Amino acid sequence: MPQVFYRKYRPQKFSEVVNQKITLKLLTNAILQNKIAHAYLFAGPRGTGKTTVARLLAKSLNCQKRKPDEYEPCNKCASCQAINNGNSLDLIEIDAASNRGIEDIRSLRENVKFPPSSSKYKIFIIDEAHQITKDAFNALLKTLEEPPEYVVFILATTEPEKLPATILSRVQRYDFQRLSLEDIEKRLQYIAQQEKIDFEPEALRLIASYSEGGLRDAESLLEQIALISEKKITKEAVEELLGAVNVEKIKRFVNYLLKKEKEKAINFVYEIYEKGSSMEVFNKEVINYLRKLLLLKISPGLARILEKEVTPEELQTLFKQAQISNLSYLETLLRKLIEVQIQLKRTPIPTLPLELFISETLE
Repeated sequence: MPQVFYRKYRPQKFSEVVNQKITLKLLTNAILQNKIAHAYLFAGPRGTGKTTVARLLAKSLNCQKRKPDEYEPCNKCASCQAINNGNSLDLIEIDAASNRGIEDIRSLRENVKFPPSSSKYKIFIIDEAHQITKDAFNALLKTLEEPPEYVVFILATTEPEKLPATILSRVQRYDFQRLSLEDIEKRLQYIAQQEKIDFEPEALRLIASYSEGGLRDAESLLEQIALISEKKITKEAVEELLGAVNVEKIKRFVNYLLKKEKEKAINFVYEIYEKGSSMEVFNKEVINYLRKLLLLKISPGLARILEKEVTPEELQTLFKQAQISNLSYLETLLRKLIEVQIQLKRTPIPTLPLELFISETLE
């Protein structure tokens, strides 16, 4: 059975992981120096490689051919192959979203008592760890505090602040960074080339932007659009699937807002809604565009933040719009549009929150 892109192109070595240089340096140094902790916490946004790096760490620790002066798993020995194929008896992956109760943790504690079947370590990866219940965390606490020498726990979470302090004090924490637009774009280009997919660079940039720093989401979107468009990915195809509105139209709408042209702004909202655009996606794109104007209005030096998000031509256009904008008005627009984003989730008429916003704000 063909594998989906994010599994097919999941890194099999530390050197293949996108970004996360500091985390990888710390982990690989620990492997080389044989300073292995009994419990780790991998925290960060979704799609940034937490479970991928957890599997790589598991693979490296149990690799049967890795030399003392190496940290990369060989991907050829029986242990590496078993992990790659998802049938290792000594790597137990638990989704805390569906195994979060005290009985699940008691079962895990029983499992911990048995040594690894054929490896040096028995490794438990607990994904979405923040969803474990309070009582279950209390049950896990003793095991985390004094685990057998052959056990390594790796907790992965997008919300580390929800973990009890007693748990946080017993793990080594590694924070994963949101990936840059450029990082994701390069990875999508690589996959597209491997899969012999024709693409427009602007289309991959739009996919990368929409994924909000999550590589897994970007890879899934790429595959979905490739299937629909028969391996010819255009910017128009991406916009159609996402319900997105191209940047030129966003710029035009923002101009209506800046010039307080109420009728043109309402007509524009109606037109894009009639063409099938998602009001939530559209509003989000307007917010993102106005955020860029806000930063440039605060200081032109903040352009460095935007350089990886937009093309040089788009940046010049933003500079021109920022020059004719009023800072307090931009702040007002952004605050109200954030409220609109919430209202769009529960409105009976999809265009109404934006229409009210335009009517009330463009005085």
